[in-house]
This record gives sequence, C-alpha cells and structure tokens, in this order.
Amino acid sequence: MPIKKTIVGFFVAAALSGAANAAEPIAPAQEEAPAPTVLERYSDSMRSLVTRSLNFLGVPYRMGGTSPLTGFDCSGFVGKVFSDALGFGLPRTAAEMSQTGEQVKINDLKPGDLVFFNTMRRAFSHVGIYLGNYQFVHAPSAGGVVRVEDMRVSYWAARYDGARRVLPSASARPTQAN
Repeated sequence: MPIKKTIVGFFVAAALSGAANAAEPIAPAQEEAPAPTVLERYSDSMRSLVTRSLNFLGVPYRMGGTSPLTGFDCSGFVGKVFSDALGFGLPRTAAEMSQTGEQVKINDLKPGDLVFFNTMRRAFSHVGIYLGNYQFVHAPSAGGVVRVEDMRVSYWAARYDGARRVLPSASARPTQAN
C-alpha cells in the first residue's frame, strides 16, 4: 500500500502543480522592434558613409593614395570611405567605379551617391561623394586636400559626367555602363 500512496501522491502533486501554473497569468510576449525597412537601412548606411567621408577633411592629395596617413587620390578616398563605413570595397579607379551600382539623374541625387567628373580630358576621371544640396566631398588634385565643394560652380558643372548609387545590399556589383 505505501507504494500505491506514493504513486497516487506523485500524480496528485503533479496535477496540482500544473493547475497552479495554469492559474498564474502568462506574461505578455515582449514585442520586438520591427526590423528596419530597406529605406531606413539605406539612410543609416548613407549617414555613416557621409559622416566617415567628412572625417577625412584636410587629408592631403596623393596620386595613387589610399590611406589617410599618407594621402588620397579621388578613388582611393572614395574606396576607403565605402570600406570603412559600409564594409565593402569598390573598384580602384574612378572609371571602374562608374560601372558599379545604378545610374542616378542629377535631380535624384541622394547623400552617399558617387558623382563623376571629366577632369583629365577623359570621361569619369574624377569621383566624389555627394553630400546633398549640390555639395560633394572629394580628394581634388596635387597640392589640395580632401574638401567639400559645390557642383554648381562653373568648373564642376562643366565637367559633370553623371552619378551612380551603390547600395549596401548591392555589394557594388558591376552593371551596365552609363
């Protein structure tokens, strides 16, 4: 008999503990913050990109340069900013960069877009990063430093070649030429 009482007691205790647990209110599930939309992720990435580009203001120009310690050329500067801010690389030259992402009309430019200019009597020989309000940041030429300029200034307006948008999710994949 003692075994029967022990077994019965076990089942009664289990049943009662289950009933007690069932009577306790269940805490509402914690709502997770909704995942950011593609536009929000794009905006955050571009803010990071623009901020990173402005951190290099004043770094001297150096032909072939890819480092803030020794200097940048235009494509070295853009490549470093994209690598640091977004974690992916771009092709090495401005002409090669002009083949990445998607083409953007001047009226549709957004901060973080690449802007291209003909500064060496050949298309897409110079690249910078669009900041908004017709401003762009770039490593200009020998004797210069990374700086912000206005695309509406006659020198830049006459040499504007186009723009490309390189989305972080696109991982700088090559596309058709402009």
